Amino acid sequence: MGNHNKLLIFTIICIFLRGTNQNSIDAWTLLPHILVVQTDGSSGQLLLSCLTSTPEGELVGGSPEDVDIFWKNNGVMETQRGNLYVVDLEESLGGGNYTCHSQTGSLLNYTVVLIKEDNDTRKKILLKNDQGQYLSCSANNFNGDFRCSWSWHAILVGKVAFITAQRAADGSLPACSVDASGRHWSCSSGQRKVTCSVDDGDGGMWCKDEQHCPYAEESQPIHIDVHVSSKHFLMQTYSSRFFLSDIVKPDKVIIRKVNATMVAWSYPSSWNTPFSYFPLTFQIRQLRKSCRTCDHPCTQTRVTKTLTVSSPDIYQHQVKRRIMVVCVRAKDALCISQWGEWSFLRLRSGKRSKKTTKA
Repeated sequence: MGNHNKLLIFTIICIFLRGTNQNSIDAWTLLPHILVVQTDGSSGQLLLSCLTSTPEGELVGGSPEDVDIFWKNNGVMETQRGNLYVVDLEESLGGGNYTCHSQTGSLLNYTVVLIKEDNDTRKKILLKNDQGQYLSCSANNFNGDFRCSWSWHAILVGKVAFITAQRAADGSLPACSVDASGRHWSCSSGQRKVTCSVDDGDGGMWCKDEQHCPYAEESQPIHIDVHVSSKHFLMQTYSSRFFLSDIVKPDKVIIRKVNATMVAWSYPSSWNTPFSYFPLTFQIRQLRKSCRTCDHPCTQTRVTKTLTVSSPDIYQHQVKRRIMVVCVRAKDALCISQWGEWSFLRLRSGKRSKKTTKA
């Protein structure tokens, strides 16, 4: 058990490039047992150490049988033996889960090597959304909570390797940590703290700016960096910078029927109060014809009329008797931001009564 709990200590000696030049390797520890190697596609070698040694060459924390250490890469036995292991790097190859074992087969240590390429030409692990962005971020109010989601490439699907999130103007890196589950992150920068929780399916995360005040003007944007790794041990970083006012998107409004010619709606329950300080603008669509089997009738192209109004509270709207469906959505009245999703109310079924004929 003691051997399993050892902190992996690897020795990076150097990377030897083919040709006449010899450069130091650009690598860093992402998390305990996870090493990121920055490469420009050149060939080279990376030297890993299973156990540390004293100046006299004795292995620290090992036993006599540990001298005959053997290695595995992704569970496959390697021919190399001993405390040191040479990883061959060529283009994007060389990443993997390297484990070292004692003569009896016990796990002594391990390190995951992720390859991060300098060039930006390789196929992306994540897919762009309709707006041409890799990260889709939105907030349903100004409380400091927001969500970012993404879509994986069908072939390169992987997992989240690291998260950084902060509000900072000086460009300094935040101090980030993750809990034992690998799902809940906490990043601190100065007096500010941002926490994020990654979904179980690695398709998005919920975050919160812990010190954000909804009544104060934002002076610094939020910086999000999502580091993802593929099943081939390639790592890519996707970033987004925004103010909450840029990504705020109200939840659906609540519509109700007052009478045959009148509907009313109110602010989403999740929206900030007072409404006079956080006003919303509403867009109304009226449809004379409705697809009864459609889940989203508001997206139909045949729209009778579209109105935009502002209201400090509950708003009532009069409709003509021939209107079949009323659709309403909201957006922040003071910022250039996204419209919320449509809410709709079917006023009439649209079914025609059948005439009966005498026999």
